Amino acid sequence: MQQNAMGGLTQPAMAGEGAVTSHRSTAPVFVLGCPRSGTTLLYHMLLSAGNFAVYRAESNVFNLLMPGFGSLRQRRDRERLLRVWLRSKLFTLSGLDADEISTRIIEECRNAGDFLRILMESIARRQKVERWADCTPDHLLYIPEIKRQIPNALIVHIIRDGRDVALSYAKQGWSYPLPWDRGQSLGVAALYWDWMVRRGRQHGQHLGSDYCEVHFEDLVRKPSETLSRLSLFVGQELDLEEIKKKGIGSVSEPNSSFLTESAGDGFNPVERWRDKLESNQVSLLEGLVGDLLRDLEYPISDEAVASVELLRMRMTYRAMFTAKLWLRSNMPLARYLIDLSRMEIKKD
Repeated sequence: MQQNAMGGLTQPAMAGEGAVTSHRSTAPVFVLGCPRSGTTLLYHMLLSAGNFAVYRAESNVFNLLMPGFGSLRQRRDRERLLRVWLRSKLFTLSGLDADEISTRIIEECRNAGDFLRILMESIARRQKVERWADCTPDHLLYIPEIKRQIPNALIVHIIRDGRDVALSYAKQGWSYPLPWDRGQSLGVAALYWDWMVRRGRQHGQHLGSDYCEVHFEDLVRKPSETLSRLSLFVGQELDLEEIKKKGIGSVSEPNSSFLTESAGDGFNPVERWRDKLESNQVSLLEGLVGDLLRDLEYPISDEAVASVELLRMRMTYRAMFTAKLWLRSNMPLARYLIDLSRMEIKKD
């Protein structure tokens, strides 16, 4: 798979799709990427373009519901899922009737893909639109499952400069270094970005024209051009002026005032790391994830450090992230307890 100039769609995503087709114009779209990479913005742009069901929540179906409640082939698993899900924010935001959606899920659902499809098609039908999209960043790790269970799914992988992602991720307090790496929050965040993006690209290379990559920086700097290319991929016109006019969520909120060709108005989320990070921090991050930054055509300095210690960190955290993913998929009780917390259950 070849990558166009930074920010472009991957070549396979455009191959064989010279015109909008009926298949692509109604297919579900998954906007995926490492957290803090712009998934919500791009998702809200799709919703603002029209004909997509408006559901302003991360569904968490493949990363939480699927591992937490079994395969859903058994009726008891579907009933247990519904008891939890119907009391959560995820259901409340759907605007659906509890009895109606419960009946459909009990009768028709046999896996996580069925659950998501039934949910989103019900929302789309209620809103009188033809298609739907999902925006759960962690679903980037479940692309094979998504395609097996929802074969016509289109995957959009949004990628942002790992140095900016690490800066934002660490600022949110989401980076958890091991005890002996205390003080390495930025480095661990960068390694998580590296691990997620690599896995997403690895999965995507097997999908041909159903996978594309979009760079956050081009969405900010050249939104019209980027949306024009993305329109061909999703099979629907994504007109920037119409998107700004409707302005759902992040499109119209102050932090997204950069939706101009110049990204002006004093707000620029691109290359914040240049002003926020010290030179030694930049050298550290580039020493840890410079290979991927270079592969993605992000410029890096000539001062990236290389050492046995950085090699140790790369090997340690890549193995740790992979092990955590395996445990989440193979430890039912632990997963179920986590699910209850992550789903924001409403208390009576």
